[in-house]
Amino acid sequence: MKIGIIGGTGFVGSYIIDALLQANHELRVLTRPGSEHKLSSNPNCTPVRGDVANEADIRECLSGTEAAIYLIGILREQPQQGITFDAMQRRGAERSIALAEELGVQRFLLMSANGVDADQPEDQTPYQSTKLAAEERLKHSTLQWTIFRPSVIFGPPRGRMEFCTQLKAELIDSPVPAPLFFAGLSVLDAGGFRLAPVHVEDVANAFATALTREDAIGQTYALCGPDSPSWKEILKALATASGKSKLMLPAPALVLEPVAAVLGRFSWFPVTRDQLRMLLAGNTCSDDGLARLGIAGRPFDQHSLSYLASP
Repeated sequence: MKIGIIGGTGFVGSYIIDALLQANHELRVLTRPGSEHKLSSNPNCTPVRGDVANEADIRECLSGTEAAIYLIGILREQPQQGITFDAMQRRGAERSIALAEELGVQRFLLMSANGVDADQPEDQTPYQSTKLAAEERLKHSTLQWTIFRPSVIFGPPRGRMEFCTQLKAELIDSPVPAPLFFAGLSVLDAGGFRLAPVHVEDVANAFATALTREDAIGQTYALCGPDSPSWKEILKALATASGKSKLMLPAPALVLEPVAAVLGRFSWFPVTRDQLRMLLAGNTCSDDGLARLGIAGRPFDQHSLSYLASP
């Protein structure tokens, strides 16, 4: 199958490309100038120089393809560079969906995010609301769509930004005690919220599997790993995998949110106010999307975290 991929040079995209190439698909990957080295050298993986903001570039990437995959997602905005949630996660996706319809592309797979909840729009952060807007545009298209909503994704980073290596660098390796965030006033809740980390290879397999299954058309898959550790348990696991011990202290959101609201716009500050809000809300799944696709999720354990071991 010929597939156009938008957002394939990042952490998750590199694994999805590997899974698709292994399944003998032919790929065209929209690639910003200077990022060609991030792509596989496989002859079935062709870079298409361009930018998601340029309609002509997307058209070239999707021309002649049978399926399209949109993977672009950002964790932090850089408005001065035109990198915003609205530009990258909503308008870029909507532009790609419209062109896929125009060009006669049949299938469209969209990377969304767990925690997007249409029933509570007033609680959505800009990150979540733009993901949801892209979902709604796709659902109302003429395309045969599939949506994926992963929890936090982990795995060997391949030199790219990844959940666990970022936490290790910012919290475990730091001389400052690691923060056990909590809402409210009770320190007994410190670090108690739960996440369900999903391995990047399982996410990649989910995309590759759904692409050729008719029963995946019109479906939304929440992708979570088999374990749901608390924030405190995650930090302990990362410290152990790194061969370190780590002091942890309660960190009340009531104090941190105003600080993050002011300093979160700077890249050197570790968390934005919205990121803190989403963390405290937790990130687990009520639907086992991996199982629905016949995929046994990798556990969040010391074996799967071995890539964090100090050299």
